[in-house]
Amino acid sequence: MTVWLDAIKQLDFLWPWAIALLPLPWFVRQWLPPAPQEAPIEAPTLMEGLKAAVGGEKGLLQQRIRRERIPIWAWWLWALVVLAAMRPVWYATPTDFTQRGKDILLAVDLSGSMEKPDMRVRGQPADRLTVVKQVVRDFIAKRKHDRVGLIVFGSRAFFISPLTYDLNTVQTLLDESEIGMAGNNTAIGDAIAIALKHAVEQDAHKPVLILLTDGANTDGITDPLAAARQAKKQGLKIYTIAIGRDNTLGKLLGGGYDYDEEILKKIATQTGGRFFRASDAQSLAQVYDTINKLESAPYAIHSLRAHSELFVWPLGIVLLISFLIAGSRLRRQRT
Repeated sequence: MTVWLDAIKQLDFLWPWAIALLPLPWFVRQWLPPAPQEAPIEAPTLMEGLKAAVGGEKGLLQQRIRRERIPIWAWWLWALVVLAAMRPVWYATPTDFTQRGKDILLAVDLSGSMEKPDMRVRGQPADRLTVVKQVVRDFIAKRKHDRVGLIVFGSRAFFISPLTYDLNTVQTLLDESEIGMAGNNTAIGDAIAIALKHAVEQDAHKPVLILLTDGANTDGITDPLAAARQAKKQGLKIYTIAIGRDNTLGKLLGGGYDYDEEILKKIATQTGGRFFRASDAQSLAQVYDTINKLESAPYAIHSLRAHSELFVWPLGIVLLISFLIAGSRLRRQRT
C-alpha cells in the first residue's frame, strides 16, 4: 500500500486545468444542430412492425436516444485525449547536491621571465610556466561545482576565460597560453583591475583571485595597491603567489628574488587573502592545495528532481484504437 501511495505522490499534471475539456463533446452534441441528411426510403420489416406495435412511442423514443447518445468507447478515447492534454509527469526521487558557491579567478604571469628553466618536473629541468600549468591544471580539476575564470598578464592583462563551470575549457585555454603573448613585462595592477571588473560584471559570488607572478610590477596603468584597495571595497579576496628560486646575485645587491614580496604581501593582507612563496613544483602544489582547502567550505544544498513526460502513453493508446476502429470499418465496407 505504501508503495502505491509513494507512486501516486510522484505523479503530477503540468496542465491540470485541461480536465475542463472533458464534457466538451456533450456540449457540442447538445448545442450544435445535426448535419442535414436525407433519410433513405426503407420498407419496414415484419419484426420492426411488431416492435413498434409492442413498444409504441416509448420504444421509438429509446431508439432515438440511443442514436443520439455518444458511444461509450468514444468517451473513453476522449478521456484519454484529455488526460494527455493535462500533461502527466512522473517525478523521480529528489537528488541533493552540495554547491560550494565559489567564483575563482586565476591570474597567471606570462612575462618573459616565466621562461627561466629553474624548475624541475619528474626530475627533468622545466621552465616556470610549464610547472605552473601542471599545478594549476590539477587545482582546476578539484574545483568541481565552482566557477573558474582565467586571466593572463604580462605588459597588459587579458581576460581569456569568463567565470564558467566548464573547467575543461579553462584547462585547455591555460595549456594554450604562451610566454610573451601578453608582453614581456609585468602588470600586476592591471591584472587585479581586470579581475575586479569582470567579477562585478558577472555578479560573482564570494569572488576569489589567485594571482601568480615571478616579478615585480613593471608595467601597466594601474597601481597594484590602489587596485587592492578597490578590490577590498568590492569584496574580492586576493591570494598572491610568488614563484622563483633564490636569486644569489640579487641577494648580494640587497634582495633575493625577482618579485616584490612586500607589495604582494600588502595586496593579500588588504583583501583578506594570504601571501605564498613557491620555489619548486612541490612547494607550488602545496600552495594551491592549501588554497583549495581554505576555499572549499560548502555553503548550500540544492535539490534536483528530474521528471519524465507521460502524455505519449494515453495519446499512443488513442491512436492505436483509432487505427483499429478505422480498419474494422474498412473491412465491413468491403464485405
